[in-house]
This record gives sequence, structure tokens and C-alpha cells, in this order.
Amino acid sequence: MKPTPADDAQAALSHTAPTAQPASDPPSPPPTSIPLRKQRDYRLLWTARTISITGSEVSKLAVPLTAVTLLAASPMEMGILTAAASLPALLLGLQSGAIADRLSRHRPLMIACELVSCAAALTVPLAWLFGILSAYWLIVVALVIGSAGVLFRAANFPHIAAVVSPDQRTDAMAGFNASYSAASVGGPGLAGLLVQVLTAPLAVLAEALSFLTSALLLRSIRTPEKTRPAASRGMWRDVMDGLRASVTHPVLRALLGAGVTINFFAMVYTAIYMLYMINTLGIPRGLIGVLIALSGVGGLIGAWITTRVAKRYGENRVLLFSVLFFPIEILAVGLLGGPLWWKLSLLALTGIVTGGIVVAFATCMGAIVLRETTPELRGRVNATLTFAVQGVMALGSLAGGALAELIGLRPVIIISAVGIALSMVWIWSSPLRPRHNRRYRRYRRFSDPTGPGTDPALIRALHDLRHSRPSTFI
Repeated sequence: MKPTPADDAQAALSHTAPTAQPASDPPSPPPTSIPLRKQRDYRLLWTARTISITGSEVSKLAVPLTAVTLLAASPMEMGILTAAASLPALLLGLQSGAIADRLSRHRPLMIACELVSCAAALTVPLAWLFGILSAYWLIVVALVIGSAGVLFRAANFPHIAAVVSPDQRTDAMAGFNASYSAASVGGPGLAGLLVQVLTAPLAVLAEALSFLTSALLLRSIRTPEKTRPAASRGMWRDVMDGLRASVTHPVLRALLGAGVTINFFAMVYTAIYMLYMINTLGIPRGLIGVLIALSGVGGLIGAWITTRVAKRYGENRVLLFSVLFFPIEILAVGLLGGPLWWKLSLLALTGIVTGGIVVAFATCMGAIVLRETTPELRGRVNATLTFAVQGVMALGSLAGGALAELIGLRPVIIISAVGIALSMVWIWSSPLRPRHNRRYRRYRRFSDPTGPGTDPALIRALHDLRHSRPSTFI
């Protein structure tokens, strides 16, 4: 369970403004009654992401198999290869947001990233055919694709606002999360088939073709981008603006805190999950993959339900109640006993429910971040939260392994459930809670006083005050 919650913050900056002031926010796409599934450009964007993600799922099996079976990679080389996939997020995550916010058009960067990834993946089967493939070749390919992926995600987040109208962003986020769930269900099976038929190196061709197909689909999108690039004051200051924004805005600070808490303890749990399932619960190895796939099925169901529930009750309430269910699966696993049929039944049920809850949380989180973030900061804010929630995952894995050595597997499972439950404090003590809405509305009225009946002179005056502080948030 790896939701990607993130947090943004109002940039209450104390320094003076640069000479070039950003103008008023560009208009968002107008509300529309046309369902997203009937909107050509959204279908292209969604299909591009789904194909690209599925290709990446194939490579998650094909690349390690290539290293182990054909190259006889050492444990150290396998460790470096595994780390290479996530290292770019830590090295380039914050800078990628600053780069994205400097762009008036994000789609060209997204297309370029997909083409670079395609070329890098294509070198694997070619190098194998020419007899020059090595473990370090795979490591370099993983670094290149990972770096392109970081830049792509930074540009993709603000690009969604150009393609989708504000009233349909929750639906769009649910659609993208459904893509991840579908890829987690079908990707491993497709990977196994391709490896069996084509051999592992040639199976990487599927990833290369998926990147190329994604680039062509993105190239076909017609919606014009009207993003006004943020005035840059240098990479370091741009990055600090995103960091500052991510810890001072009350709603997005809560999302960041909850996301970091959830991901840390989720990785504590994930680090010992296999050992606990096999050695403590006695689950057959062949069924563990089925249980993991069921969470993907739950994600698809959750994406379908979330769009309907959010329209009726709003993203805030869905987020508030979804976070209450996060500890249930892990707590059930930690307390589980009895015959095998009972264990499998409960694990299947909680896996499906948790898969849906994770997608509901991630969907509403993404919609709220878009809602709370001004266009000139969307790239940096998204990059900041991605950096935080991915960076903490490595720490969680190390902590899980170390704790299991000291106190055993089952106590660590219980600790993980209690730790994830702490995310409720972040969410329920924030303005997302209805009790805090009145005070937060007053806060927003000053920050963005554009409601009906507001004196235009006051709007202009406060707009000037807002932009006298670079990167002001709401």
C-alpha cells in the first residue's frame, strides 16, 4: 500500500519581490458536462499513461531476470540496480518541480522524456544481441529512465490542469489511479508471458514500445496550454519556494504529514511482509502473488466508487474517512490466526478493501493539491511531496528490517498498524475537518478574495500584495 499523499503550503515569504512580477493566474478550462471518457484529449492522456505504466511493470520483472539469469549479477550489482530505479527521485525530485514551473508548455517535455526512455530501453535488447550487455549497462539504463520519469511526473501534474476542467479533476485523478491498479494486476502476468516467449532482454522491448506509443499519443493532444511560467530567481530559491509552500499551507501541510507517516510505516510493514506471510502465517508462496493482485482489483473498484462518492460528499470528506481505514488490513494481518482457509479469506477481503481505500485517498489528495495550489507552484509542490513520500520509503524499509531482528515479525506488524493510524491526527486536525471550515474560509477569503460581490478595487489591491511576495500560494 503506497499512496502518494503530498502537502503544499502558502508561501508566506518575508523577502522582497523580484522585478518581474507574475501576472494573474491563467484561466482554467471551463466546467463541462461532457464525461471524461468522451473527451478526446483526456482519453489520449489517460491511454498514454496506462500503456507507459504497463510497460514499466513488464520491465520490473524483465530487467532483474536479465541481470540474474544472463549476466550472473552479484548481490552488490543487484542492490545497485534496485537502488538505481529510485535514486533519481532523491537526486532530481526537487529540481524537477522548479523546471516544470518555469515552462509555459509542459507537453513537449513530457514527450521528450518518453522518447529518451524509449531509446534507453531499446539499448538493452540491442546490447544483448551484440554481446555487450552487462549489469552496469542495465544500471545506467535504469538511471536514465528513472531520471526521465521524475521530469515527466513533474510536468504531468500541472499539465492535467490544462486538459481537465476543475470540476472533473477528481474523476481524472481516479482514472490515473485506476491505471496504476490495472497495471499492477495485468503487468506481472504480461511480463511473465513475454519473458517466457521472447526471453528477458527482448521482453524489455515492450517497455521501449510503450514509451514510444505514449509519446505519440501525447503528441496527438490538441488542448492548448496557457500556463504562465513562474518568474525564476535561481534554482535554489525556486526549490526553497516549493519547500516553504509545502510546510506553511495548513491543508497541504496536513497532506504531506499524513503521506510521510503512511508511507514510512507502510514500508516498515512491506519490508517483512513476505517473511511474515510465509514463515508465520504459513501462506503458500504461489498464493501471495494472487493476494497482491487482489489489492489492484480493489484499486479499480475504489477508483470507480471514489468519483461518485466525491461528487456527492466532496473530496474533503472522502479523504477524512478513507484515512480511518488504513490501519485495518495491517492490524488484521498482525492478529490473524486459525486455519488456512480463514487466513486466505480475510487477507483477500482486507486486500481488496485496502486497495480501494488507497486509491480513494490518493485520488482525493491529488484533486485537493490541484485545488489548493496556484499554477506557478504546482510543479514544485508536487515535486516536493513526491520527494518526501518516496524518500521516507527507504528509511521505512530499513527500520522494518532492523526492528524485526530485535523484537520479531508480529510485533513489527502491530507497530506498523499503530504508526499508520497516526496519519489520522494530521488529517482530522487540519482544515479538511468540517469543524475547522469556517476559520479556514476566512483564511482563504483574504488569500484569494475573488468571491462574488467583492469590491474589484480590493481584489486588485490584494492581488498586488499577493504577488509582492514571490510564489504566494492560494
